[in-house]
Amino acid sequence: MANAITLGRMPLLFIYIALLHTGRPTFIFWCVPFIVLIMLLDMVDGMVARRLNQTSLLGSSLDIAVDRALEIILWVVFSCLGLIPLLIPLIVITRGTITDAVRCVGNSKGEAAFNQLKNPINHFLVSSRFMRDFYGGIKGTAFAVLTLDLGFQTLEHPWAGWIHSFAVGISWATIVLTIVRGIPVIAEEVSFLKKPSPSEG
Repeated sequence: MANAITLGRMPLLFIYIALLHTGRPTFIFWCVPFIVLIMLLDMVDGMVARRLNQTSLLGSSLDIAVDRALEIILWVVFSCLGLIPLLIPLIVITRGTITDAVRCVGNSKGEAAFNQLKNPINHFLVSSRFMRDFYGGIKGTAFAVLTLDLGFQTLEHPWAGWIHSFAVGISWATIVLTIVRGIPVIAEEVSFLKKPSPSEG
């Protein structure tokens, strides 16, 4: 059930993107609650997994993979629509590729991604429920405001300018948090890899 909810977000995402490209303000404004729903489903799949005791390494990896795909696709789409600079999706792609690569080390040992960080501060920044919800919240807000931004620009509304400035600002705030949460993953895994194996000791 949890994995079905996770995977179900992808077709919803493509419907959302298609509506954005209609150029019709009504459809675009309806996309604001639609993208909020898509982002909230990320919390729902985790709640369902814990409630039904369906947590697993596969589920954890699938959740991160879908989150990563959804995030990258959205930043690229918003950049193509001219709402944000190209640098933003480039940062997100670079950060996501590197962190996912180093997480493969822990996954190969049967450890879920959010269980791999041992340092308490790193664990809080990356794996704690509070930070995961906070990050998801600010990211979802950024996507919703960017959608709103597109709607007002399509209407050529007088408010379009300041809404666009706010959308770009919250997008950069999200990127800063993305980088801050990525550094501990890379640093701790690199430190782990530098340790000699028992046979070498």
